[in-house]
Amino acid sequence: MNSLINFLKDSYSEFRYKVEWPKWADLQSSTIVVAVATVILALFTFGVDSLFSTAIKNILAIFIGFFN
Repeated sequence: MNSLINFLKDSYSEFRYKVEWPKWADLQSSTIVVAVATVILALFTFGVDSLFSTAIKNILAIFIGFFN
């Protein structure tokens, strides 16, 4: 039990005095970069999905037309 208490005290001390936390402006700019990248990736994924969906529908329509 004593080792757990020492671990918690040491962890708190390390987080409090040794970790260099990012500045608020850095966090804001990083958040904006992540948000913009997420939107771009989502639009790209939507475009590729729409393209493949249309292509598969057309291919299936051609195959169904062969067998009718």
